[in-house]
Amino acid sequence: MADEPDGATAQEPIPDAAAYEAAAETESGTSETGETSRRWSLPSVAVLGAAGIALALAAVYHLGAVFLSIAPSNPISQGNAGTIASHVMPEFEQNWQLFAPNPLQQNVAIEVRVQTVDSGGNRVESPWVDLTAQDVAAIRDNPFPSHINQNLLRRAWDYYTAWHDQNEKSTGFGGPLSVEYLKRIGLQRMGRDWQGQPVIQIQFRSATTDVTGPAWTGAPATATPSYRQLPWWPATPDDYRGLGVS
Repeated sequence: MADEPDGATAQEPIPDAAAYEAAAETESGTSETGETSRRWSLPSVAVLGAAGIALALAAVYHLGAVFLSIAPSNPISQGNAGTIASHVMPEFEQNWQLFAPNPLQQNVAIEVRVQTVDSGGNRVESPWVDLTAQDVAAIRDNPFPSHINQNLLRRAWDYYTAWHDQNEKSTGFGGPLSVEYLKRIGLQRMGRDWQGQPVIQIQFRSATTDVTGPAWTGAPATATPSYRQLPWWPATPDDYRGLGVS
């Protein structure tokens, strides 16, 4: 066989038709031995599709329930409150709200007075004492205000109003406890006696004044408070237990 001339390039072998057919069969899913590659059956595809749809619906239901539990009150959450609570509570409970609450539109001051019996057997009532004003004075200009001054009295009043109607009747199991809680706070502030006479009863009231809106709203200023006066509650030695009042 004669040598190829110098500088000549060797020609690459040309694949035959059989090689092209084998490659085409392999790409189409058929092996060289004639066997078809494994594929999902129709029932398997149906099961996987159904499982995917079920998981997607479950995720949407869960996210929707959690969203409604932290969203502001609306007709959907009100109409499905039981269903939402049964799904969210207690595993998925959230202690935050989706949007900031509405700003307070009223100033509520909690006032208290006590009743004593003088030496002549006459009942004497003290003037009203603004406990909220005491808390505000302790907070103002204080770089580290106490949570007691900020929250104790306010939360006690909110607790009472949540468990009593406008006729001061208890609406559930929290009613009696809210009375004792509020009464003990008042007795701790006022002490065991007033003007040298032991306290026998205590009474609360709230003074609510609307917050005047900005001038551009045209909202009228409200300077006269509205009152909610509670009945007299007896003060017994047991009510002072653990209060540290001498």
